[in-house]
Amino acid sequence: MDRVQRLLDANEGYAAARAELTSARPSRRLAVVTCMDARIDVFAALGLHLGEAHVIRNAGGRVTDDVLRSLALSSHSLGVDTVVVMQHTRCGLKGVTDEQLRTVTGRDLGFLPIDDHAAALQEDLDTLAATPYLSPVQVFVGLVFDVETGLIEEIGRRSRS
Repeated sequence: MDRVQRLLDANEGYAAARAELTSARPSRRLAVVTCMDARIDVFAALGLHLGEAHVIRNAGGRVTDDVLRSLALSSHSLGVDTVVVMQHTRCGLKGVTDEQLRTVTGRDLGFLPIDDHAAALQEDLDTLAATPYLSPVQVFVGLVFDVETGLIEEIGRRSRS
């Protein structure tokens, strides 16, 4: 059986048992920006259930223009007022340079490598807090998830007055 057929077969069981959610609004008014790393089960790690939060995933869990676009919709149209940015230990973007990543991928992109999680999260929280069109968001929090222990450490927080 190929990989896609396994996904489709699994979906039949999911569809039969899934909770009926009628609203796209996250009930906890929360958005989580995190890495695409397959070791992170965002819902389990944060004690969330389907329908409680928007989850935006990208390489490194960094705040990019596309994350800002998604958060603008999430906050203005869907009631989100809290944003968590969660990076993680042993990330593929930690300790590498943009130039190294450009060589590996063959693409001239800004990959937003991470030298230090605290510094990267502070930078991302500053970007979020300084983005005027995210005015409905009242709280921004930076976390680091440890992929070995499953524990999470809070690194920073910004609140609007």
